[in-house]
Formats: sequence, structure tokens, C-alpha cells
Amino acid sequence: MGHAPFQLPTSRGNFRVAVDGDVTAPALILSNSLGTTLEMWTPQVAEFAKHCRVIRYDTRGHGGSPVTPGPYRFDDLGQDVLALLDALDVEQAAFCGISMGGHTGLWLGIHAAARLSALVVCNSAARIGTQPAWQERAAMVRAGGAAGMRSLADSAPGRWFTEGFIQDRPDVVQRVQEGLAQISPDGYAACCEALATSDLRADVGLITTPTLLLAGAFDPVTTVADAQAMQAGIARAQLAVLPASHLSNLEAPNDFAQTVQSFIGHA
Repeated sequence: MGHAPFQLPTSRGNFRVAVDGDVTAPALILSNSLGTTLEMWTPQVAEFAKHCRVIRYDTRGHGGSPVTPGPYRFDDLGQDVLALLDALDVEQAAFCGISMGGHTGLWLGIHAAARLSALVVCNSAARIGTQPAWQERAAMVRAGGAAGMRSLADSAPGRWFTEGFIQDRPDVVQRVQEGLAQISPDGYAACCEALATSDLRADVGLITTPTLLLAGAFDPVTTVADAQAMQAGIARAQLAVLPASHLSNLEAPNDFAQTVQSFIGHA
């Protein structure tokens, strides 16, 4: 299950973090998707910790990390990762993020390549969704508060998982729904606004870090085509497709861990 999370003071605030594995092993930092917390990585911690010092954190606006006034920008979310690495005295790390976390990884690959040994961008895109849709969602959850987050959680399974997984693993589905319902409406909305304004399509060609793009074959949010478009822009990027929807590390946990670990080990 991994070590208990703790509050880590950084130059950008106190972040909720969990660290597992040998302190002398190569570092791997994991970045959660919109509406989840570092617990989303629980299925992978034991496997990753065999080879890496695994660092999980709650993204700004989520869980026990700072909920500062929005709107956020990916400059903010990327600089948060650099501050976490500095606070942990980690000069360089492999980075793996899902959805919003994957987009944060792209920002780091463009702006902070020296800090990355490898980059794994999962169920993400250089441009996720549309500005009006994200702004509408941000306004909805700000206006609705806790009830708005509950409504969002009720509708989330169809965006996150295949129908078969929803039927077969209601325990997993319910757990992430409950987690989403508990996220701060203001923090969630501020991250929606970061997604509304970020378009890295013209910049991904600047990424030189060894990169794996991991897509879900049935992901309706960030599609295989999105991953292929990034692969066309990032020199020597590899592409892997898992039999899953948007939260691929939860729907295909073993395949996910093996694919990521194999890539990091050879990067």
C-alpha cells in the first residue's frame, strides 16, 4: 500500500506527499489526474518501489496540497513539481503523469528537461478538450460547491472507465467517485482553468527527454489519435496502447506497471 503521506514544506507551499522505496534508487515522481489524489497510484507503488524511489503528490488544488486562489496555469503546476524535487534534494527524476498530470509532464519536458531522466505521458494530450468546455465546468463547480462536485462524481465513471470495468469492479469505481466528490471545488475549478488555457501542440517538438506516450484503446477523453499526434511531434517518442479507458493505471494496473517500468528501466 505504500508509506503514509506527509506534509512536505517547499518554496511553493506545503504539499501532501508519499515516498516509497530505497532512498538511493533512481527517483520516479507520479502526478495524478484531475479530480484524484496520490492514492490513485496505489496499485503501482509496490512494483515501482522495487526499482525506484517513488514520489507521489497531490497536485495543487487537490487533496492535502495547497488550494490557492485560481485560475492556475501549467507554469504553476510544473513549478510545483520542481519545488518538490528541490525539497527532496532530487536532482533528476523520471516523471509519469496521467491526464492533467501527463500534461504537466509535457510542460516539464519543454521547460525543465535537465530535471527529467525519462518522461511518461499517460492518457493525455498536448491540448486537452476545449477552452469553453473547461471554463463551463469550472463555473459549474464553483457555483455548485460540494453539490457540484458530487454531481460531477456521479457522471465520472463513463469518462474514466469502460462499461465492462464499471460492471466488474464497482469497488474501484466507487472509490474514485468518492475521492472526486471530496476534492475542493475551488481547487478543481482552478485546475480546469489551467487546462482551458494550455495548448502545447506547437511546443512538444522541443522535448528531447526519452518519452513514452501511453494511451487507452477505449479512452474517449484523450484518444489514441491524441497520443499519435504527440508521437509525431516528439523525436523518438514511443507509443503503447493498453486495453483501458481514461484511468488506465486503475483499469489495467499490471499492464500499466510493467509497461512504464520497462520503459524507465531502459530510458
